[in-house]
Amino acid sequence: MALSEHEGIIDPSVDSLLEKTDSKYGLVIFGARRARQINAYYAQLQEGLFEHVGPLVDTAVNEKSLSIAMREIEEDVLEAHQVEGGRYNENGQLIHDDEPVANFFGSDIFATEGEASDPFVEFSSNASEESATSEDDAE
Repeated sequence: MALSEHEGIIDPSVDSLLEKTDSKYGLVIFGARRARQINAYYAQLQEGLFEHVGPLVDTAVNEKSLSIAMREIEEDVLEAHQVEGGRYNENGQLIHDDEPVANFFGSDIFATEGEASDPFVEFSSNASEESATSEDDAE
């Protein structure tokens, strides 16, 4: 049985990709982040926005973004550098400390004045009984 050029299950081979990173986990994270960036690029391309960098290698028409990312890593077009304490957005982009970050869980807009400063919500175990008695009182 003749060995093919690549021993891995994908092209490029996993073995050659592992030579480009510190660990298999780093490779997975690196490839996934780059694939999200490529997906974001294609999504914004339809809207006419150009915030993300598109594929840096030649691509086929229906090629998956993860395959593109792995080929970019294989061809040394991209390098991974570990960023200590780095935060990333949903598209895999590094969030810098000077960039504003949306606080989705900031305050309760339906809270009364006394409740607004308390970030915790307390649920009672007899909430259904309380609502039933309040409905009876309303009648």
